[in-house]
This record gives sequence, C-alpha cells and structure tokens, in this order.
Amino acid sequence: QVRLVESGGGLVQAGDSLRLSCAASGHTFSDLMMAWFRQLPGKEREFVGWINRSGSSTYYADSLKGRFTVSRDNAKNTAYLQMNSLKSEDTAVYYCAASPSSFGIRASIYDYWGQGTQVTVSS
Repeated sequence: QVRLVESGGGLVQAGDSLRLSCAASGHTFSDLMMAWFRQLPGKEREFVGWINRSGSSTYYADSLKGRFTVSRDNAKNTAYLQMNSLKSEDTAVYYCAASPSSFGIRASIYDYWGQGTQVTVSS
C-alpha cells in the first residue's frame, strides 16, 4: 500500500513562493508516476502537473505553466511542487497523487493520494 504525505503548505502573501513536498512509502518510488492536484474552494479537484518515473518529462495545466514546477528526487522518495508568483486564486488544498501504470490529467486514474495540504494566498 502506497502512502503519500504532503507538507509545506501555509499562509503566504501574493507574489510569494512556496515549495510543497510529497513523501512516499510502501512502493518503489521510481515505479510511480507522480502528479499534483488542487481543490479550490467550492470547486472540484483539478490537475496541476505530473512528472514521469525518471523525472525526464513533465506536463502542466496551461494556466500554471511557467509558475509551477513539478520535480522529484527518487533517492529521497519525494516529489515536489514549486509554486512561484502565487496569486490569491491559487488558494486551495493541494494533493499529491501516484499511479504505478497511468499518465493523465484526470484524478480518477490515480490510485494513491495524500491527505492534502492547505495553501492560502492573501491578496
């Protein structure tokens, strides 16, 4: 059973940067495709970005490309989401997710999820 634990959320001001971490256990980390999602207040969970097993490929939601960066350190069993130039519209609960088999932007394809970490951006 894969366990994912996010950390690094908090309250920041617009324009600030924040890095979220997702620590994985219970599976060979390099076998997992990792992704980040977020859930804005009153909205359904939406795709942020994914990174392949080796870290050689990434993909982002168009609206976040250039501000958000997904990375991973397989030696540390950890994925990251670097968020720059944060806006009040980025306020959400952020989740990491993992799949041993699938790529995609739909939340339903991911088998494992973290508990989420709250990011609040004040304007």
